Amino acid sequence: MNTNNKGRGRSAASKPTRSSKKKVDSKKAGSAKSTTKKGPVKATGPKSETSGKRDVTIKEKRKYSDFKERVKKGDPLPKFNDDAIRLNKFLSNAGICSRREADVLIETGVVSVNGKIITELGFKVSLTDVVKYDNQSIRAETKRYVLLNKPKGFITTMNDPMGRKTVMGLVANACKERVYPIGRLDRETTGLLLFTNDGDMAKKLTHPKTKCSKLYDVELNKGFNADDMERLLKGVDLEDGTSKFDKVEFVKDGTSRELGVEIHSGKNRIVRRTFEALGYEVVKLDRVKFAGLSKKDLPRGNYRHLTEKEVAFLKMS
Repeated sequence: MNTNNKGRGRSAASKPTRSSKKKVDSKKAGSAKSTTKKGPVKATGPKSETSGKRDVTIKEKRKYSDFKERVKKGDPLPKFNDDAIRLNKFLSNAGICSRREADVLIETGVVSVNGKIITELGFKVSLTDVVKYDNQSIRAETKRYVLLNKPKGFITTMNDPMGRKTVMGLVANACKERVYPIGRLDRETTGLLLFTNDGDMAKKLTHPKTKCSKLYDVELNKGFNADDMERLLKGVDLEDGTSKFDKVEFVKDGTSRELGVEIHSGKNRIVRRTFEALGYEVVKLDRVKFAGLSKKDLPRGNYRHLTEKEVAFLKMS
């Protein structure tokens, strides 16, 4: 009897009661709900609401890494900084001499800044500094930007030994500063040509990395075959490399001989030579756009000065 009672006591103690079962079941259900409960959905926009940082995509990372690799090749692009420039560049911009010649002048001790002789080649000056060469004060030239709508019959050069007409005669009265053409147009080509005394701007617009865009109106000696359009876009082999156009299309309301082409290459006579390689002769060639500048309201043979907005655009682009 005692043994049976003990056994019954142990079995009774080991079995959970109905109330305890309900408590356990309710705890399990609660834990299940807590595990299946979804948290707040994160914002997928360009910026996170909590951190305020922009999520950089893989495509953007790849683009940035490609840019870093590109800028390592060749000469660096110029930086536009009017606050402080090298002393040799200051002398060159003032029309005293070239930069190399300015280095010689600095080393010989004939250049002073604010009354102190400077012999350090990397020395920088600001526009408020008083620079003297051979005891004569020097003022930096004002930067000038002159846009010309070039007519036919003028060659792009500073002077011609053969006495032919040059583009410099067309802008002789544009400013007292001596300006230089950026790039060139051949004698029979018309259209936009930019002049400046800003060396950094000239270097930027002619640098291969800038890919300065140029838009031309072209008239050929015969109708253009549409099949050749793909060849111009893919690339045409020339003696000095491959010529590849960015855009090619027929002129609206024009004939099959008239085309509009966009190209960023600055090689000599590149448009004419490319069409000649395909069996065409360029009869008329007119540059209607250069680096985003248009010849609108600029008659042939006339020039105008760029606005501050246009200059800022060229520096940023």
